[in-house]
Amino acid sequence: MRIAVTGSIANDHLMTFPGRFADQLVADQLHTVSLSFLVDTLNVRRGGVGANICFGMGQLGTRPILVGAAGADFEEYRAWLDRHGVDTGSVRISEVLHTARFVCTTDADHNQIGSFYTGAMSEARLIELKSVADRVGGLDLVLIAADDPEAMLRHTEECRTREIPFAADFSQQIARMSGDEIRILLDGALYLFSNEYEKGLIESKTGWTDEEILTRVGHRVTTLGSRGVRIERAGEPAIEVGCPQEEAKVDPTGVGDAFRAGFLSGLSWGVGHERAAQVGCMLATLVVETLGTQEYTLSRVHFMERFTKAYGHDAATEVKRYL
Repeated sequence: MRIAVTGSIANDHLMTFPGRFADQLVADQLHTVSLSFLVDTLNVRRGGVGANICFGMGQLGTRPILVGAAGADFEEYRAWLDRHGVDTGSVRISEVLHTARFVCTTDADHNQIGSFYTGAMSEARLIELKSVADRVGGLDLVLIAADDPEAMLRHTEECRTREIPFAADFSQQIARMSGDEIRILLDGALYLFSNEYEKGLIESKTGWTDEEILTRVGHRVTTLGSRGVRIERAGEPAIEVGCPQEEAKVDPTGVGDAFRAGFLSGLSWGVGHERAAQVGCMLATLVVETLGTQEYTLSRVHFMERFTKAYGHDAATEVKRYL
């Protein structure tokens, strides 16, 4: 399968302040705050949900197509993704804006002060999926992940117009979207991805019940945190898959992206939904054991040892030949 992933591309600049923000704030001067903090550490991480998902798929060998917008400063990031099996030929490079950036300082109490610069991400709305499809010889599935909201709407409408199967994955953008926008984005999706909290928010904002939503999408995929994932289809029993045992819990950032990468890779291989979900849960577990959303390395032997222990020899035999 040729799978395109539309979504954000960003750099994260994460700093640590050894003191407490609260100690630096004067109650009667909050209307005129002017502060700077001498930080101890700076970690620059590659991020963005579109790039994170594609990185995981690339690690599994499925050659995903990344569709998004970045700035002229993207070249080093592009080289990284290219080396890890991602097709970056459809990334739009802005002539005037930098790649989206999240800058965040965390204090000793784990309070955070952060800013998100949208930058070139706003130009994702200018990307036409037809040009992507023409370049790669057609698309079998488009995952529409969190991105510039206007881009998400335009990509969804183009998929419908051109009859390209699509998956809806609002993620962090759901908070700013109206019920009308969410209805547009999910109606007719082959897959609808969300976590448990987002599931409830989708139902609340759209006014549609769980049963009504199941009649409007092919499959509803709900991640359940440490309990794994549930896959539902109207008129059929739900499929539930648990997570492998964690060896450590280092950082949960990017775990949802990793699950999607594994699940989509399973779809690309042609395995069933249960196997695809197992691959997704295994990859998500490896990511939660790593600091950073794209800092993990996949070893085929290690992956299969963990996968076999979690899901058994029959499941491992079916998956092994694709890695």
